[in-house]
Amino acid sequence: MLLHDHLDGGLRPATVLDLARDVGYSALPTRDPAELGRWFRTGANQGNLELYLAGFDHTLAVMQTREALARVAAECAEDLAEDGVVYAEVRFAPELHVTKGLSLDEVVEAVLEGFRQGTDGRPIRVYGLLTAMRTAARSLEIAELAVRHRDEGIVGFDIAGAEKGSPPTVHLDAFHYVQRANFHITIHAGEAFGLPSIWEALQICGADRLGHGCALSTTSRWMPMAPWRWAAWRATCGTGGSPSRCARPRMSRPARRRHSQSTRSGCSAGCTSA
Repeated sequence: MLLHDHLDGGLRPATVLDLARDVGYSALPTRDPAELGRWFRTGANQGNLELYLAGFDHTLAVMQTREALARVAAECAEDLAEDGVVYAEVRFAPELHVTKGLSLDEVVEAVLEGFRQGTDGRPIRVYGLLTAMRTAARSLEIAELAVRHRDEGIVGFDIAGAEKGSPPTVHLDAFHYVQRANFHITIHAGEAFGLPSIWEALQICGADRLGHGCALSTTSRWMPMAPWRWAAWRATCGTGGSPSRCARPRMSRPARRRHSQSTRSGCSAGCTSA
């Protein structure tokens, strides 16, 4: 079972190169697939969220068309199935894939089509989580988008991105909309802004799950949260999934065997989307 993976953080290096050639993107640090894979993995282990996110400039740049999104999503499902994953929730931020004219709905439709292609004939089910960027002002729009596609393969709403200065409570209107729709909330919190971010996510915003939550591993204080929320957090997130080397719980994701063929590392994507 995989409950925390980001679509734009798991591209095969060869795919990045192919897509970059197709769209004329020339800013990649190397044109060699093996070297590019090493470059992504090195960048993922800097111990700093903001530095970690820099690599996503490249993956996002080549994921701006229907064809690219569908290919990446299909390969994501294929890779996860090869790793032995039988159920996955893969998150992505539609607002980051519209620079070439796609609508938000078209982005979602392309990714879901890719998931269908990649899971066809394989023993895996892959669903999507829609992420809004916490540093932007489109969270309500993305929440509405998630609920609109709930019957097509989207199973929840998320916010992600640089935490400092962008607490989850800024997006309360989006969370309230999701709650009224009886849908699911998962919030990136506790990676770069500590316990206050986690407290707000759980107690005020109603998160069903946390992404990362690493700050809890650095304190002996129990947070004043409802017991069921603590249990749910422990079951799905542990202290892991972070680009800054927090330990990743075993149940959330198997170790990938194909690091030379994928940019996935640790959380498998920073917090630009998913």
